Amino acid sequence: MSDDPTPAPRQPFVPLRDRLGQLCESGRSSAAYLWQVPDDEGVRGKLAEMLAEIKLEAAKSGRREMTRLTEELEVALAASPSPQQVEILQDGFDRLMRLWAAAKSGLF
Repeated sequence: MSDDPTPAPRQPFVPLRDRLGQLCESGRSSAAYLWQVPDDEGVRGKLAEMLAEIKLEAAKSGRREMTRLTEELEVALAASPSPQQVEILQDGFDRLMRLWAAAKSGLF
């Protein structure tokens, strides 16, 4: 046995939210709300605005993968309200959050 004390566990790193991170987070929560009210036009309009802003911010940052994903989500948002469509939106915003967090942490 060694006399060296075990190192303390590392604290999880949560990057500070910039504008893009805030948009992704609010989009994710709005998409989750659509599970309760799938045909809420107000929330759908808000999501369309958020996707346009995310696309703009991602283009400024040079994140092409996020731009492609927002285009896919815009197509899904234009479809008629259904549980499958809401699941696609929610999964898409989760993917956007993961891409944003990976970019902020320096993984790519």
